[in-house]
Amino acid sequence: MVEIYLNNTLTRRKEKFTPIDSSNVRMYVCGPTVYDKAHLGNAKTPVLFDVLYRLLCHVYGKEHVTYVSNITDVDDKILNKHKETGKPIREITQETYDWYIEDMKKLNVLDPNYRPRATEYINEMIELVKRLLANGHAYEAAGHVLFSVDSMPNYGYLSGRSMKEMLAGARIEVADYKKNPADFVLWKPSDADQPGWNSPWGYGRPGWHLECSAMSSKLLGNDFDIHGGGSDLIFPHHENECAQSCCAYEGSKFAHYWVHGGMLMVDGVKMSKSLGNFFTVDEILAKVPAEALRLLFLTTHYHQPFNFTMEGLTNAKLTLDKFYNALRNVKEVEVKAVEPDERVVQALADDLNTPLALSYLHEIVNNLNKAQTEEEKIRCKSLLLSSASMLGLLFQDAEAWFKGEAKADGLTEEAIETQIKARAEAKKNKDYALADKIRNELKEQGIVLEDTPQGTTWKRL
Repeated sequence: MVEIYLNNTLTRRKEKFTPIDSSNVRMYVCGPTVYDKAHLGNAKTPVLFDVLYRLLCHVYGKEHVTYVSNITDVDDKILNKHKETGKPIREITQETYDWYIEDMKKLNVLDPNYRPRATEYINEMIELVKRLLANGHAYEAAGHVLFSVDSMPNYGYLSGRSMKEMLAGARIEVADYKKNPADFVLWKPSDADQPGWNSPWGYGRPGWHLECSAMSSKLLGNDFDIHGGGSDLIFPHHENECAQSCCAYEGSKFAHYWVHGGMLMVDGVKMSKSLGNFFTVDEILAKVPAEALRLLFLTTHYHQPFNFTMEGLTNAKLTLDKFYNALRNVKEVEVKAVEPDERVVQALADDLNTPLALSYLHEIVNNLNKAQTEEEKIRCKSLLLSSASMLGLLFQDAEAWFKGEAKADGLTEEAIETQIKARAEAKKNKDYALADKIRNELKEQGIVLEDTPQGTTWKRL
């Protein structure tokens, strides 16, 4: 069996992945808070863990992997959106959820086994708070229930920060009812016009950190294999998840491997609305096909900071043009079911080394372009598609890739075909000036014609 190595935030080193139970490998990844359209960071994380999910399924079998990625649908950000827009909260969360799912489908992110919404697991959250109160790790104050960080001697073990560093480096809510400024909310009161649920501590709602602990425990057990997310979540979110879960269940280690993606930047600086370098996924997908964005994410090792640039996005599109052109040239060649290139699998097994895996795809494409015999074309094409699938790439028909979707002000496929027929008629009548005019006009509108022995094909730039 292929050995997988992962950079484990918990131990601060790359180590061999050994699942608790190889017949049920379990992974939990923090999903989005659904209050607005998904931004680039919301897309980068699921693409990363989609690759890991594909690898786990390849190694252990899809039926032996359980993948959970949650949806946070109760949060102060959602309340603020409600106040700002006047829209009902349920409408905001459902609309945003639908947008997110649509983006994930375009990016070819596989559905997890479970995509739980926080509001569906309130009872589990209340029970978790009860356990923490009962064993002395939480206390009630001013209508709140708070986790007592002093009750956990090794609090901070995931992030490796001292208490002084944690207080300085996080946005700690100052409240005179806290025993320690670092104590965090497990349950807080809700006003009558805010979302809330009846609990032993009154009408209220859960703290953000509590949600993931309750959902992961319910769906994966108190101990599971992998917990993932962006590096920005290490503290306080993941640190507090560890605290809650380990203290609630005696002897629990919670997640055994913590995998975190590097920070996302735009043109070398952190993405921020205030800096004007903030992009939503749909803004980017209006410029290029979603697969180009997916490829761009994979060109940088996940553990490193990722720098988004428009130039990089353009280059990713050109790379896919090259890959799909190779497939287009052998569109009549049959595909056989073959295992992915062993080098691609080994690259991914070595802490998801996607840049190295991509280099092997380039090599396979070059071999496909040079293939002379039918047998060699079948072998290379089959190997390319099988290997690319490990990265979630080349999932489209080659012709569909080049024809793409017409932009709002662009030519439809029917209009382009009509122009191609008119050009063919002009050439038949030896009116080469008109034929050239049609070609040039199409090019000005982003449509490139290619004359082949089988006829004229076209693609969008």
